[in-house]
Amino acid sequence: MGRTVANGLLRKGPPGAERKDRLMKDGNFLRENNARHMWHPMAHPADSLANPPKIITGGKGVRIVDVDGHETIDAVGGLWNVNLGYSCDPVKQAIAAQLEQLPYYSTFRGTSNDAVIELSYDLRAFFAPDGLSRAVFTSGGSDGVEIALRLARQYHKVRGEAGRTKYLSLKKGYHGTHTGGASVNGNPNFRTQYEPLLPGCFHIPAPYTYRNPFDETDPERLAQLCLAALEDEIAFQGVGTIAAFIMEPVLGAGGVIPPHASFMPGVREICDRNGILLIADEVITAYGRTGSWTGSRHWAVRPDFAVTAKAITNGYFPFGAVMIADHVAELFETDATGKANVASGYTYSGHPVGAAAAIACLKETQRLNVAENAAARGAEMMAGLEALRARHAVVGDVRGGEGLMNALELVADRDTKKPLEAARIRRIFDATHAGGVMVRVSGPNLILSPPLILTADDVQAILTALDAGLAAA
Repeated sequence: MGRTVANGLLRKGPPGAERKDRLMKDGNFLRENNARHMWHPMAHPADSLANPPKIITGGKGVRIVDVDGHETIDAVGGLWNVNLGYSCDPVKQAIAAQLEQLPYYSTFRGTSNDAVIELSYDLRAFFAPDGLSRAVFTSGGSDGVEIALRLARQYHKVRGEAGRTKYLSLKKGYHGTHTGGASVNGNPNFRTQYEPLLPGCFHIPAPYTYRNPFDETDPERLAQLCLAALEDEIAFQGVGTIAAFIMEPVLGAGGVIPPHASFMPGVREICDRNGILLIADEVITAYGRTGSWTGSRHWAVRPDFAVTAKAITNGYFPFGAVMIADHVAELFETDATGKANVASGYTYSGHPVGAAAAIACLKETQRLNVAENAAARGAEMMAGLEALRARHAVVGDVRGGEGLMNALELVADRDTKKPLEAARIRRIFDATHAGGVMVRVSGPNLILSPPLILTADDVQAILTALDAGLAAA
């Protein structure tokens, strides 16, 4: 017999009653218990108690519904990952079918599964224009960054340069919250309370035109200054000590910072000249987000590693893949010393359910040609946000212009660029939500990363709600 819980007491019930009982919990129960028994990521536990979050209970298409029945366009896209919306039946069906056939098996040495083999074949074809032909599977983006950092060091050891152990990255960059990822992160929010972190990690200024140490507002000139800083840091650290440079093709969580088109190719050239591997953190930018199929391809760059996750399963299953360049793969696969044994991986690496979801998701992503739609809708969004900046003094900067990735940086004073007070940002968020749109607040930024199946009408609805939200500041 199944069991249910009522009034804190365990009682017997019919099979499936636990599920039914959970669905019957009312809004008051959910609001009361939300932060009492769990801590929210990226939040102060006390704040979660004092300021209850929006509790999402349903989703369809590009819209979500909260516990009060309020429906909004999800301009956050889950967390950059629900590219195909909440009603993608091919992915749901693939998950259900795989659960029936084989719900789990390990891919550690000696075993594999049919779904992950098929997925590796499909990913090789998808990433061929990027020069990436092998996959190491993970449970998500943070896991993937750890794998890429480790493999970069191992690559140099295998080829006889064991002194190459350091990493370079961008200030404002985001690479997850595992210790390695936090160490190469360029935002102190993810570092300060957890230091000391991994030694040997160094940062250069990001090509962030609104705020940078050079006081440079020309994107092309700023890109060259940042590249010069990279050259200087390499010389200072010693070229023979650096394993890899890691960067997002478009910085995401740091506030949506697209570099000038010359920047990532410049990084590639410097890395090549100095024997440094380039890791592209494509957790956000892969699978069409930038209006190109990958962020690296958007800038015509071939990285040595590409970390992908999020949209690989449309957010329906925790999964990721680190893609590896041909020349790196060849070094590992032809090693005869044993140094190339990959002693990295996770229990859920190559999970068959995640692999089945990714196979279906990749096919649907390409069938819908979401990269093309992201480019078109992104241009409309950027134009609309520029118009909002002209109308609202609290908008200090509008960033984006590369697919469906945008941010509004909010300021109390445009001349001093003083960030807008948290209470006023909260009013903007609440008014925008009341107007039918969910946005993401990150410091002084409102970040937009909607599903890539967004329509032109959806874009206008988002802009209308933001207009009302900004007026409430």
